[in-house]
Amino acid sequence: MGESIKSFIRDLPILTLGMIITALAVHFFLIPSKLILGSITGLSIVINLITSIPLPILIFVINAFLLILSYFLIGKEFGIKTVYTALILSPMLAILEKVCPVKQSLMQDQWLDLLCFVLLVSFAQTILFRRNASTGGLDIVAKIINKYFHIDLSLSVSISGAIICCTAIFVYDARTVIIGLIGTYLNGLMLENFMIGFNSKKRVCVISKNYQSIRKFIIEDLNRGATIYPIKGGLGFEDKFEVESLMTRNEFSYLMEFIKKEQIDVFITAETVSEIYGKFGTKEIKGKPKALLENK
Repeated sequence: MGESIKSFIRDLPILTLGMIITALAVHFFLIPSKLILGSITGLSIVINLITSIPLPILIFVINAFLLILSYFLIGKEFGIKTVYTALILSPMLAILEKVCPVKQSLMQDQWLDLLCFVLLVSFAQTILFRRNASTGGLDIVAKIINKYFHIDLSLSVSISGAIICCTAIFVYDARTVIIGLIGTYLNGLMLENFMIGFNSKKRVCVISKNYQSIRKFIIEDLNRGATIYPIKGGLGFEDKFEVESLMTRNEFSYLMEFIKKEQIDVFITAETVSEIYGKFGTKEIKGKPKALLENK
């Protein structure tokens, strides 16, 4: 079994969850409020109003074309995962139409519908992008732009989405187009914030006489790398050592708990890092580190 298939099977529950969130957002907020945002669904709504071709069929056909592009231009794993996510959206929408039909705006306000839709879809996009997949449609175009032109995913989504929004002028008034453009811009902002939140790590710098104990805990208990720098105090010119490490937020809390438990005198600075280039292990420890479970 190829690595792409293994990755797809492993991520199947997460991919399904992401598309359930997307389908709920489209069914309850996008379609009934007649919002035309920067998405293939939005473009399909415009074509549906012009031609009366059923919406699920339009979404399926346009996504099918883009899926072929994703397979050849982005990669096999992304293509396989996105084929699944894109193909299950139409059946999910059809099921929701039968089980829970919605004839009018759920929030009775286009702006509230816009905010709810963008919040849910941005969260779903983040989940899928992190698993090397997408919701299909315009996300594929954004991923292609991101790969070949090295533009951030959030900006790629905004640019391609803005172009789609402008098609709404053929069936709606200028107000609807402007709302759609604002929604697309908010989608890019929320996507960027969610991506940063999911990907962020802590860069921790610790100065202590017991630096060896801290180094050992980071390497052996947290399974993270550590760098030790010799430094000299600016006040008393004492020779000291600083331990620096990158870790997740949970691991940072474990480090602080360890320092408190061992009553180590330290000076710590910690900052959020949103991007890491190079090797950083993704496997996190399960449960508390052994050093925190042992009696002192």
